[in-house]
Amino acid sequence: MTDVFVCVKRVPDTTGEVQLTPDGTAVDGRYAGYTMSAHEECAVEIAVGVAEATGGSVTVLTLGPPEAVEQLRAALAVGADDAVHIEADPARFGPGDVADAIAEVVRAREAGGASYGLILTGNDAADTGDFQVGIRLAYALDRPVVAGVQRVEVSGDVATLHVGSAEGTETYEVALPAVATVLEGGVTPRYPTIKGRMRAKKAPVETVTTSVEPRGSGALGLRLPPAPPSQVTVLGEGPAAAPAVVEVLRRIGVVP
Repeated sequence: MTDVFVCVKRVPDTTGEVQLTPDGTAVDGRYAGYTMSAHEECAVEIAVGVAEATGGSVTVLTLGPPEAVEQLRAALAVGADDAVHIEADPARFGPGDVADAIAEVVRAREAGGASYGLILTGNDAADTGDFQVGIRLAYALDRPVVAGVQRVEVSGDVATLHVGSAEGTETYEVALPAVATVLEGGVTPRYPTIKGRMRAKKAPVETVTTSVEPRGSGALGLRLPPAPPSQVTVLGEGPAAAPAVVEVLRRIGVVP
């Protein structure tokens, strides 16, 4: 039996146009809405799969404002069993602070009898681009860590972790307990059923505070890359534009 602990984050939906807050310190989600990243959706899917295969359970955690409970309920709707909300202002917490706060919860729960064989985080934060939380968390808990994991199998006290690379797939065998950061692409997140949504809506969420005094990330601000240049050429109107259209098609190789 392997109990899995998954860390997710409430982030602006970056599938559309990305905008920054007026002070330039964060991605603005007021118009795009909020979600969890694709990495973390895959982490939840892996966690549920491991728990189902081993008879274990899934605990999902987030650090954020009260609204971040929405992301916890999304994970509960697809199979997570338990949820913990560290209520805090994420803007004040750098990656090291977040890792310390998560480690504090893990230690407290394990002191109370829980045992998490596998801890999963997203490979990186969708809003700030930090690749640090999972690695720092592993160091804080003194556990082995593998980054960029896309698939996981657990047999007894050993996890087999598959990492995609340009050269193919790298496979690691790691003794549990361990930490892994999950990269999207290896599994397909499941959609919540109506029954799952109803269960998630009623499920209790434990809200805790942290004793960690945040030091911040040290980042001064974010900057968007310039928009790619665009150019429009008017070829003409009506039948008179046909020769120009044919010439463009020839130039790009659509017609001989």
